[in-house]
Amino acid sequence: MKRVAVGPTKTPEWIRDAVRAGDCTIVDYDQAEGLVWGDPRGADELGEVVRVHRHFSWVQLPFAGIENFVPHLDDRRVWTSGKGVYSEPVAELCMAFLLGGLRHVIGYSRVNEWTVDHGRYLLGGNIVIVGGGGITTSLVRMLQGFNTHITVVRRHAEPIDGVRRVVGQGELHAVLPTADAVVLACALTPETEGLIAATELQLMRSDAWLVNVGRGRLIVTDDLVAALRERRIGGATLDVTDPEPLPKGHPLWTLDNCLVTPHIGNTRAMAVPLLSERITTNCRLFAAGQPLVGVVDVSLGY
Repeated sequence: MKRVAVGPTKTPEWIRDAVRAGDCTIVDYDQAEGLVWGDPRGADELGEVVRVHRHFSWVQLPFAGIENFVPHLDDRRVWTSGKGVYSEPVAELCMAFLLGGLRHVIGYSRVNEWTVDHGRYLLGGNIVIVGGGGITTSLVRMLQGFNTHITVVRRHAEPIDGVRRVVGQGELHAVLPTADAVVLACALTPETEGLIAATELQLMRSDAWLVNVGRGRLIVTDDLVAALRERRIGGATLDVTDPEPLPKGHPLWTLDNCLVTPHIGNTRAMAVPLLSERITTNCRLFAAGQPLVGVVDVSLGY
């Protein structure tokens, strides 16, 4: 059996159970061949652990978004993350956001009287999705029944099943004016930070909705607040924000064309069984000497 350490010290017992279910033995750092890290906020602590214990050949990170861990990645070992693990619940939330925005359900929820009719179909709509990972794959499948016209913007313009058009990141400005809704489902990297700012918001249609389930810093928050206040876009639905948590009294809370949810694309109840399965799978593969799932591209940082 392969020897795997679990860190940090106060890692939940379900993570240890997942390692044991994967046919690996839990040992101390100095005896381990691999490491399963359970604290998404403990990036610096992990950095110190892997600096001291250079013998780990594999490190499993807890979340799909690993921007906090990027400074500690190296080419000496295999790094895996939770990429793809949470795709289904996050894509499902995207569907709720798209319908809630386009059909004006969010707007109706903010009034206390009978109003005139608003909203439009998601059916047949033009949807631009930024990012080509697991969330996009799941969302594209869910959108098929709505006969939408989907454009995906990604680093490499490789075809995706069910997608009408795939373009490179350099064509974002060209496709924004065509969108009924823009979904941000990409990783946060130096290239994508501030991806949606004043210029991009100005390019969007006045009735288009912006959905962010990626990372808060993909959007320049002050620019979004200004666009929403001035009704330059239809609205925004945000499961992630910058800053996060979003402070009480922040302008985004007060806007009737903005819905903020507290990063619940996958709740803890959803995340535990999904991440547990990923850890168990990778432990089994590690024990068998087979390729792991969710391997991080160290050069790209995700």
